[in-house]
Amino acid sequence: MTLANLDTVANIKPIARDRLTLVEPEYQSIQQLPIGQVGTIVEIYPGELPRYLVEFADLQGREYAMAVLQPTELLALHYDLSLAS
Repeated sequence: MTLANLDTVANIKPIARDRLTLVEPEYQSIQQLPIGQVGTIVEIYPGELPRYLVEFADLQGREYAMAVLQPTELLALHYDLSLAS
């Protein structure tokens, strides 16, 4: 799976609080980010095992958390169906 900047992803594993940067005050009490939260890749840290900085936002578009995640923790989401020709 190749991921790129601005790809929409979901986390497939819970993310512990100590791995999160919480941005909005009303989210400071969460203990983990549950599976299935939708985010956007905003930075790629290349390497043998690349890591991705993912920004998580609410329905109003307000960023509430960020985390650096490994590919095995992410699922790429697609809005279009790619058809082979």
